[in-house]
Amino acid sequence: MDEKVVKDLIDRLIDLSFAEDIGDGDHTTLSCIPADAMGKSKLLIKEEGILAGIEVAKEVFHRFDPEMKVEVFIEDGTHVKPGDVAMVVEGKIQSLLQTERLMLNIMQRMSGIATMTHRYVERLQGTKTRVLDTRKTTPGMRILEKMAVKIGGGVNHRIGLFDMILLKDNHVDFAGGIDKAITRAREYCKAKGKDLKIEIEVRNFDELQQVLDLGGVDRIMLDNFTPADTRKAVEMINGRVELESSGGITFDTLRDYAECGVATKLINFCKQEAKNRDFDRLELDVWEFNEGAMKFYDFVGFKTYREYKEMNI
Repeated sequence: MDEKVVKDLIDRLIDLSFAEDIGDGDHTTLSCIPADAMGKSKLLIKEEGILAGIEVAKEVFHRFDPEMKVEVFIEDGTHVKPGDVAMVVEGKIQSLLQTERLMLNIMQRMSGIATMTHRYVERLQGTKTRVLDTRKTTPGMRILEKMAVKIGGGVNHRIGLFDMILLKDNHVDFAGGIDKAITRAREYCKAKGKDLKIEIEVRNFDELQQVLDLGGVDRIMLDNFTPADTRKAVEMINGRVELESSGGITFDTLRDYAECGVATKLINFCKQEAKNRDFDRLELDVWEFNEGAMKFYDFVGFKTYREYKEMNI
């Protein structure tokens, strides 16, 4: 998004926040603090995580009172721990007190998002999978929350309804099917002179095959696919378009989804190596309760030839 548009949205958010918090005046502060009293405050970190919102906080201070001075010691995206001092602010005490809560609200919200995003990104280390955000944001705070995702190491999916075409299940159903939805989206972009990426959501393998046969999209979203089904989808797509998984994914299963393509490539590599060495068979052991692995091995061609039983004595 254009930087001027982003700044305008942030400025409007700050103005609205001051309006709802201060109203016709912070009468507590105005009644007991002299207008010319000067002071200093510091932002003391109380919890470990990823710091986010420093740049926005500076804008909060400047927009309320341009004479306030901010000295930053820790930048956005830095891992912080209790006791760290992120910044020091100097100016009129009335200004310090009236801007404190808005600054803290923004930074706490953004740092929480950045910290959680970073946790998920760390979980995916060693893979090519990225963490994307959504439009399910707090009304009015979307820009700040998406900034926090980027600070935490994630990737912005789309800002709103205007910068990408995402054909969800409802669009497909109301349009009369996948072929009509994709065709109309492409025709719309051409007629309007819009250079927009087109993504489509699929709910099953039949819809996935329809999209692959038709083409014309930049990314396919797998909606509520299991890791085993995702592996099969990766095999079907075979790198032709970008692939996105959404729905039913938790922190514990995140890595399973990220490694779907890796697992298939590993099996194919083993098969080729076996052929090169003149072997005629691959064997493996798998626990019967590992249903995801069982489905995957069945999908790539393994057959069950024998069962192993044991007894504790």
